[in-house]
Amino acid sequence: MLALVTPPPSVQVKTLLLHRLAKPLVFGLALLPFCWLLLAAVGNQLGANPAEALVRALGDWALRFLCLALAVTPLRVITGTPALARFRRLLGLFVYFYGVLHLLSYSGFDMGFEVADIGKDIVKRPFILVGFSAFVLLTPLALTSFNRAIKLLGAKRWQRLHKLIYVVAVLAVLHFFWMRAGKNNFSDVYVYATILALLLGWRGVQYLKKKASLASARRC
Repeated sequence: MLALVTPPPSVQVKTLLLHRLAKPLVFGLALLPFCWLLLAAVGNQLGANPAEALVRALGDWALRFLCLALAVTPLRVITGTPALARFRRLLGLFVYFYGVLHLLSYSGFDMGFEVADIGKDIVKRPFILVGFSAFVLLTPLALTSFNRAIKLLGAKRWQRLHKLIYVVAVLAVLHFFWMRAGKNNFSDVYVYATILALLLGWRGVQYLKKKASLASARRC
């Protein structure tokens, strides 16, 4: 009797994802790393070099949210859960949020907000240049992450613009790799590089399948 009245798991998951509190919950969870880092900084819990620890932790979280944002579409398609798409924009904005904090922390703690020194450092150190380039490319994506921007740009232009996220992903991993090169510790880099390679590779396969399907349809 219970089997007749209990909705299948897919329906339950869809109901949870579409719940009005789902987005606020994801928003709150996404803010937890920031709150933890803030409390750790205030309580002097970031180790012997708190400035460096804070800069790197914020960069790590920007990269983690980038992986999460890029994982939404594959998960949505593979699991047949279209409701997941409603969280992609939110996760993408948190990529930018942690990226901004990462940049501000570097600019403040490492460079004392000296614009001239920051400019020289960007030119002098490749990993800073690559990281800054990723941030620059990410900025228009954050600024156009709203429905009104889609209407102003048009759907096709908006989609082309937001494909820059793939370039951002490559630059972010490269930034992370060069940053770790000085300490010869690449374990984290390999993890992120593998995750992003799988996510971008999945998209590449889907693109080729779509292209082949269109070509086949034209021949018919």
